[in-house]
Amino acid sequence: MAKGARQAAWEFFGAELKRRRENAGFTQVELGTRVFVSGGYIGQFEQAIRKPQLDVAQRIDDVLQTEGFFERTWRKLIDDTRYADYFAEVVELERTATKICEFAPTLVPGLLQTAAYARAVTVANNPFATDEYVEETVAARLERARILADATRPEYWVVLHENVLRIPVGGAAAMADQLDHIVGMVRQRKALVQVLPYAQGAHTAMIGMLKLMEFEDAPPTGYTETSFSGTLLDDPAVVKRAQRAYDLLRAAALSPTASLPLIEAAAEDFRRCASTT
Repeated sequence: MAKGARQAAWEFFGAELKRRRENAGFTQVELGTRVFVSGGYIGQFEQAIRKPQLDVAQRIDDVLQTEGFFERTWRKLIDDTRYADYFAEVVELERTATKICEFAPTLVPGLLQTAAYARAVTVANNPFATDEYVEETVAARLERARILADATRPEYWVVLHENVLRIPVGGAAAMADQLDHIVGMVRQRKALVQVLPYAQGAHTAMIGMLKLMEFEDAPPTGYTETSFSGTLLDDPAVVKRAQRAYDLLRAAALSPTASLPLIEAAAEDFRRCASTT
């Protein structure tokens, strides 16, 4: 679905929510209380500024007695079989974010991955996958990254743990190309990248993958992920704690200017290794 068509469809979702809410005699606050979100969130859903999570859409159906209308519409609009169920909504949010900040403890974030790197990660996670599945997954990841090529691209801040520079995903040649790609994104001013070095100590390993997103007309959102699931953080207090954790990581990391030579040196090490094998 094209971006304009997708937005129009979400506007229809919001208009239907407003119509059915008013027909049921609820204010935004009253409906929000019953589905465990704020009245302001209901207003943002109705204006298509923010998309509800699936469980919220299901609770709206229950409260408004709409026989699964909002769940079915949500699944049609946001469910993308190319992504894990828990990640599909994050992809949708990335497309409307004005700023994205990420901390990557072990792997290059998807928005910065090359095709070879993404392929190696996909195969490692799915060793029995078909070639078709692998290539669809890689294509979807590269498609996500196109938001960084748009004229209206979000500000993109990344903190990479030094692990990311040292783990040879896909082999030495693939890693050299991957790190070169990151350097290129920095030099093109499409990403601001810092490296959190090993020297910062054990406390840095206690924070997992973290993504923070800001929007023009909606509150910020966070996302964390483990190997098997992901969690979207919508609660303002939790998002604030996540933002503080990210600020501490950024303060502990090398500056962008000092990080770039470290990434370039790691790429050169992999290049030398590839040339001797």
